[in-house]
Amino acid sequence: MSGSVEPLIVGRVIGEVLDSFNPSVKMTVTYNSNKLVFNGHELYPSAVVSKPKVELQGDDLRSLFTLVMTDPDVPGPSDPYLREHLHWIVTDIPGTTYASFGREVISYESPKPSIGIHRFIFVLFKQDRRKPVIVPSFRDHFNTRQFAEENNLGLPVAAVYFNAQRETAARRR
Repeated sequence: MSGSVEPLIVGRVIGEVLDSFNPSVKMTVTYNSNKLVFNGHELYPSAVVSKPKVELQGDDLRSLFTLVMTDPDVPGPSDPYLREHLHWIVTDIPGTTYASFGREVISYESPKPSIGIHRFIFVLFKQDRRKPVIVPSFRDHFNTRQFAEENNLGLPVAAVYFNAQRETAARRR
């Protein structure tokens, strides 16, 4: 429904972080009210400091969702030994609303890549009911697949990612 998973395969999101899935919910991620997240596009870290607006469409209000944001390229893409770094978890998001209507269980941490180009992935799971999730105690070594399994979330229903790399002072202007 929300498009092809091909960019997620090309970007190695499916394979390294997620198993293959069929998108069934439209998820729109926007930073600073005008920077829309598209698969594989680059955003500057200075543009993603504040938490984004995440809008869900294509399901009814009674449905609930869990949103996870991770960086699988920590500390650097050539040796991501801290994979994945957890940036955000929001649960109990009602369908056809925004993530801000959900329950933030891990607060948003803005991307700060230090080495190389990092992928920042937003993954949406449909919950079968309102329930507390098993919250990870550390942000590093997070595993999206394991989190979904531990919390009976199944396969994702939507995902999108952007790339970011360290900004030089000249790029921040």
